[in-house]
Amino acid sequence: MSYWNALNRTAFSHRWVDVGGLSTRVVEAGEGESTVLFLHGIGGHIETFCRNIAPHAEAGYRVLAIDMLGHGYTAKPDGDYEIERYVDHLLKFLEVMDVKHANFAGTSLGGWVSARIAARHPEMVDRLALISSAGLTAHPSVMHNLKTLTERASLVAGREGVRARLDFVIKNQEALTDELIDIRHDIYAADDYKRSVKNIMCLQNMEIRQRNLLTEDELSKIEAPTLIVWTHDDPTASVNDGRRYADSIPDSRFITFDNSSHMPQLEEWERFNALHLAFLADPASVRSDNDMRNSFKTNIPDITQTESIR
Repeated sequence: MSYWNALNRTAFSHRWVDVGGLSTRVVEAGEGESTVLFLHGIGGHIETFCRNIAPHAEAGYRVLAIDMLGHGYTAKPDGDYEIERYVDHLLKFLEVMDVKHANFAGTSLGGWVSARIAARHPEMVDRLALISSAGLTAHPSVMHNLKTLTERASLVAGREGVRARLDFVIKNQEALTDELIDIRHDIYAADDYKRSVKNIMCLQNMEIRQRNLLTEDELSKIEAPTLIVWTHDDPTASVNDGRRYADSIPDSRFITFDNSSHMPQLEEWERFNALHLAFLADPASVRSDNDMRNSFKTNIPDITQTESIR
């Protein structure tokens, strides 16, 4: 399925809004009283949620997906993009859109930003979904790969570099389409993106990353029911890394996907949509992997003991 064809039967708007003087790209669909906000990962953009927007709008939610600060076709101001800058931009965006509270669903960097907002502004977050979320780890090899592949894709290697960058985080090859490569290549090849790529990748600098990391104490302050979606083949973090979120957030449930890598909402969109909509409707209806394993009394091995970062 084409990414944009996934929205063909859904009324939506695609526009730019002024957020504190920064032109910010947003897709909006649905007219529900409850808002779902989708936030992409580092180097990402709205299209990584194209297969999720329509099902959530059709289920009765107002859906917003944005290109975050410095990403996609949103403005790219000077200076490093540390987490506080993303948080500030996002809070101003919600004010512009007259959203006082929402259901946050963030993947990777988007999860990092969402978790920080949930911890510091609990009144703003109704439900929280952390999808292969960054923010707890600082693996040097992963940081090097993300920085090198992203800079190479933008500054040197063109379309094939974009394919290599996406291949690093996508397992399900059905999701790695020519369309997605074309979209990301258009973004990465733009002069403003080339000028800002080092600002975007600042979180892959160990000193900068360390001062921005989430802490377990911070996560313990999250009040919103939380869904943590992980995979067994994430090149950025192990299942044990993901379980640290579940262990730290009081009202959480932890689910692993098998046929995706770093973006299960994109790679296994049908399963993700069903799971996330069930969670939004009734968090108690979603049971963690461990709960299901124990209830069926199976002898499933603990694969987290053999997880590694590639």
